[in-house]
Amino acid sequence: MSTIVGSCLCGEVKFKCQNTFSQFHLCHCQQCQKTTGSAHASNLFTAPDNIEWLSGQAQIKRYDVPGRRITSAFCTQCGGPVPYLSSSGQALVIPAGVLDTPPNILPQDHIFWSEHAPWYEPGIAAKKYDGFPE
Repeated sequence: MSTIVGSCLCGEVKFKCQNTFSQFHLCHCQQCQKTTGSAHASNLFTAPDNIEWLSGQAQIKRYDVPGRRITSAFCTQCGGPVPYLSSSGQALVIPAGVLDTPPNILPQDHIFWSEHAPWYEPGIAAKKYDGFPE
């Protein structure tokens, strides 16, 4: 079993966990679009106790969206997403982008596809650059 590490944008919140993810969903629901500011959330799921906080746990703020099982957890210093326990308590949810190395699994599906952003698919087909376009 390998260990994987991650952090928020500013590095204040750091953690490590075992690289034993059971699910990887790209969620296109409107709430995930709002919490990420993007087309979808990229969430990994693992056992609830599969985390060791290395620093910054006191900097974490959690917001549970009323009426849906959606949570946003973030660093109060930089606003970057951080891992959180699901509302059911059955899983630890880790935003894939906070990891410093790739997880053990690839995305398995696109969920809440009926709510996907209308610009998502054209965006995938758009020109690609290694940096800012000139």
